[in-house]
Amino acid sequence: MHSIFITGTDTDAGKTYVSRLLLKGLAALNIRALGLKPIAAGVDADGQNADAKWLQALSAVPLSYAQVNPVLLQAPVAPHLAAVNEGLHLSFEDLDQLLQDTATLDVELRLIEGAGGWLLPLDHQLYFADWVQQRQLPVVLVVGMKLGCLNHAMLTARELQRSGVRVLGWVANSIDPNMLLLTENILDLSKRLPWPLLGVVPYQHPALAQSEATVQDQVQVQLGLDLASALLKQLNSPAGG
Repeated sequence: MHSIFITGTDTDAGKTYVSRLLLKGLAALNIRALGLKPIAAGVDADGQNADAKWLQALSAVPLSYAQVNPVLLQAPVAPHLAAVNEGLHLSFEDLDQLLQDTATLDVELRLIEGAGGWLLPLDHQLYFADWVQQRQLPVVLVVGMKLGCLNHAMLTARELQRSGVRVLGWVANSIDPNMLLLTENILDLSKRLPWPLLGVVPYQHPALAQSEATVQDQVQVQLGLDLASALLKQLNSPAGG
């Protein structure tokens, strides 16, 4: 079983949406995959995290909510601060337990979605990125395309390179419908980032992005197919992306 960590340039860069597309694309390729969100902050009316529920729904095997999201924090704030307020401590042990609990499931691929950006603190000393580095998980970087994304992307890229993790590629996710020079920004980043561009995700109105209507779902499946094919190519490449 392969495991891939999905990180982003910032909160709301589109990690969950890209993970959803990948799960749909992998399913269309007959590759059994599941989505996990070890740490989530913020709950909906059901008392669960909306992003984690999407990953649960699109996974190829039945999963309980707790299997997908074992650490759920109530407030939609930085997880390590929410944890202090809720009397919890975020640890590598929680993350390792998630890997152990899903290790024997009948899937070929696990998509593990991070929280926030790459350098998300777990406490006063440890970062989520430290765990990814220790477990040597390959990474996909989601760049939320908006004004300022060049700086966010390059800062994240430098830290990814410093950590020595394997980066399979990056996804340009259009989150600002009014972004000027979008194509030029993507081209510029393609020249600066040392990893392949796996795909460009066009802007989706939040209401449509949450939709499972037939036409919309067909569009998402095609986007997912393209992303998943590019991802698998890099994952299976001896060069390692």
